[in-house]
Amino acid sequence: MPMLDAFLPEGALELNAEVQLLNELTGILIRLEGFDPASERARAATWIFLHRPKVFVAGSPAVLPRYRFITSVPEGQYTDEAREAIVKEVTEAVARAEKGSFEEVSQRVWVFPTEVPDGIWGGRGRVLRSRLTTCRLLAYRYRLFGPSETVNGVVTCSAETGAIMRVTIVSWRSWEPGCHP
Repeated sequence: MPMLDAFLPEGALELNAEVQLLNELTGILIRLEGFDPASERARAATWIFLHRPKVFVAGSPAVLPRYRFITSVPEGQYTDEAREAIVKEVTEAVARAEKGSFEEVSQRVWVFPTEVPDGIWGGRGRVLRSRLTTCRLLAYRYRLFGPSETVNGVVTCSAETGAIMRVTIVSWRSWEPGCHP
């Protein structure tokens, strides 16, 4: 699931608009990864780290707020289309939060859809491998939605706990077959 570093200058948005923006960004990131934004499990795995920068332009404090968003997902999850959509939709969300036009606000929004290389992603006290992480995400998606244009394969789950025991991906866009976590 995605992580987002959101750089929003203090006071750039009204509090309600900021909360709504962060909620909307959560949904955008989840949806563009192919999951249901209403899923509590997907939402719980999507973290936003809010930073409060002091932004300077040409050596002086910025007159208008500048925004920067850095998404982080395991390597291989973004297509070019997904990157385009993330940049556009995040910028549109900021424009709505500011109650401004896309054309005016887009000049002050930077979005960096970042894929973290294999072996550089860690959690729960260990390095996570992209292949394994991606397979688990695909297995979860497969359990929710069944075969699709994105993933087709077999998921074997524990009869007792429902935990994913084995995943065999028969086909997935730009992924090799036979993914076995």
